[in-house]
Amino acid sequence: MKIQNSVCHKIRILFTHSLKYFYTASSGLKNFPEFVDVGLVDDQPVSYYDSVIREKIPKQDWMAENEGPEYWKRGTERLIGTEQTYKANIDIVKQRFNQTGGVHIVQFMCGCEWDDDTGKVTGFNQHGYDGEDWLSLDLKENTWIAPKPQALLTTNKWNSDRANLEYWKNYLNQECPEWLKKYVNYGRSSLMRTDLPSVSILQKSSSSPISCFATGFYPNRAEMFWRKDGAEIHDGVEKGEILPNNDGTFQMSVDLKLPSSEDGTKYECVFQLSGDNNDKVTPFEKSKIRTNEGKTLVLLMDFKNSMLKRLLIYIKLL
Repeated sequence: MKIQNSVCHKIRILFTHSLKYFYTASSGLKNFPEFVDVGLVDDQPVSYYDSVIREKIPKQDWMAENEGPEYWKRGTERLIGTEQTYKANIDIVKQRFNQTGGVHIVQFMCGCEWDDDTGKVTGFNQHGYDGEDWLSLDLKENTWIAPKPQALLTTNKWNSDRANLEYWKNYLNQECPEWLKKYVNYGRSSLMRTDLPSVSILQKSSSSPISCFATGFYPNRAEMFWRKDGAEIHDGVEKGEILPNNDGTFQMSVDLKLPSSEDGTKYECVFQLSGDNNDKVTPFEKSKIRTNEGKTLVLLMDFKNSMLKRLLIYIKLL
């Protein structure tokens, strides 16, 4: 699902579903698998493989119930081969950058979005290295694009392989949405549910920003903002990303730098969730402020690239 904000700041539901596969291959990371694959439907983990367990396994009951042993066996066999390819890819890219030791990560994301209302399909295929974009596939032009000169050699090679380009074009535009529709049908009751969050007002110290923290909501199409005297404010406000919890729900926060001349009594935090018509309003009350020890989700690394950051979060939670 995706969202649109109307003039009155309400969220309108648009039924867009997504299927994404994240690969990551790493070197130099202790206590972390060298290769991991995570499959997501509507940002819910549905399958998992890593170089330690060497088996593709379901992460949702509705996937295990609807796909038999042969499906998981085929996935395992394919990913064992993919694992070797991506381990080799790290060495290739390190050579391009004249790197030897240290921590390095090759990442990959591919998949599609399907609009349940219009039938529109959008495919994507992206590669990254050490948290930055490396290669991406332009499906309109059916060509690979390299934002960095070190990737030009790979780009030229891949662009000359017309058969592979046609494979990806067909997979992302035709095969991927067919799988997505099947998976959505498997898990419709779970994927279309609505879970409301608990909302807390947090503050580290009297000089720290005030943080409105919502956790436990689903789906991950939500909006949260601060109001003063009933009007939304933007000055001194910093919105955080929507991030996953380990139970399939999500969390988000929005910080407010309260002017020293004000005590906060005129402020309130507003949470809106796709699929729910009622705003969840939490007024600022000094007596109810909590320390933000509850925000325990720690990013493994400070990568610029949100694709890799989200992947590492999912892996940490699985």
